[in-house]
Amino acid sequence: MEHVEYVYTFGMTPAEVGESLREGEVGVLALASDSDAYAVPVGYHYDGERLLVRLGERDDSTKMDFLESTGTATLVVYEKESETSSWSVLVRGKLVGLPPETDREINEQFGPFRLFDEGVEDVDAAVYELRMEEVTGRRTD
Repeated sequence: MEHVEYVYTFGMTPAEVGESLREGEVGVLALASDSDAYAVPVGYHYDGERLLVRLGERDDSTKMDFLESTGTATLVVYEKESETSSWSVLVRGKLVGLPPETDREINEQFGPFRLFDEGVEDVDAAVYELRMEEVTGRRTD
């Protein structure tokens, strides 16, 4: 790597990881089925104890097909503040569906739901807990 630019990264403290997760709202959820991977942007909410992920459920959803076959999911949350200032947090664990919540409860926890070429009436919001089995945070100095 003689001619490759790089920046050293360092492990984040548990307090830094918690603060980064609490301040964020959107991450990338990675799912897997056999040797195929699928990653999708999602809204999330972290209250200091539980990490909740909001997913849009609809018929013929690739995301839901992958979710059913995923043993361990990974949520990636990150921010690049400048060329030399950034951080990332990876949370790995099992996704567990929670009982249905009201639209009001969901709206209090998450930012606006983003639809992609779907009618509002065709999508149901569902909340899952990502059981935090492994959490890794890295930051630049």
